[in-house]
Amino acid sequence: MHAQPLTPAEFEFIEDTLLKYGDDHSVLNVAELDGYFTALVSSPVQVEVAEWFPAIWGGQNPEWENMDEAQTFLELCVRYINTLAELLATDDAGFKARFDETEHQGQHVTLAEEWCFGYIRGAAIGNWPELPALQASELEKISWCAEQDNFELPADLDVAAHQQRVSEIEPAARALHDYWLSQR
Repeated sequence: MHAQPLTPAEFEFIEDTLLKYGDDHSVLNVAELDGYFTALVSSPVQVEVAEWFPAIWGGQNPEWENMDEAQTFLELCVRYINTLAELLATDDAGFKARFDETEHQGQHVTLAEEWCFGYIRGAAIGNWPELPALQASELEKISWCAEQDNFELPADLDVAAHQQRVSEIEPAARALHDYWLSQR
């Protein structure tokens, strides 16, 4: 396959496009899109672009200002999802989720809420069947974070406990990918 990874400028174009055309029902940033695509490439069956692309926008494609912009966005998304698929299939240890970062009360905090929300969205679009207990516990490590308030960290956040839970998300995503890959 040999997908070509996206450049920082291409990620910026994706981020800008998501912000420009997004609404409360759509994927809103690259972190969420990364989680969404990770779940899609981990799905038990391949999800076609005609299904996953409109779901980025909450089910309906936006009214593009011009078709070049739409085509560029779609091509970058296809390259991105293919890069993730190749990475998870050939070097899952090299997989790194695109989590957000912030400072909270003077401490560096990795935020996975948006990524996890995207992952759960992707699992839903992939129509995942019920998982065996072990894999269900891996999905729980991702879904707990998707249920959190995505906009403001509580003042009393236990940063160490939060970061411990965040550190379990990438291994869980790898394990779920490996499970579904073995079932195909």
